[in-house]
Amino acid sequence: MKVKIFDYEDESDLQKAMNEFLSELSGEVVDIKYAVSSFPSGEEQIYCFSAMIIYY
Repeated sequence: MKVKIFDYEDESDLQKAMNEFLSELSGEVVDIKYAVSSFPSGEEQIYCFSAMIIYY
């Protein structure tokens, strides 16, 4: 079993990276975990979109 972890500030970048990885994956996906976190930075709100793909 293996894992691949993705971490991006923009959800569309995360989606693109995951789709690219999955399109080239020759194994089988066991599970996908997804998380979003945010925190203030001055007057901005910073977001972190992450996912972990567990596969064989």
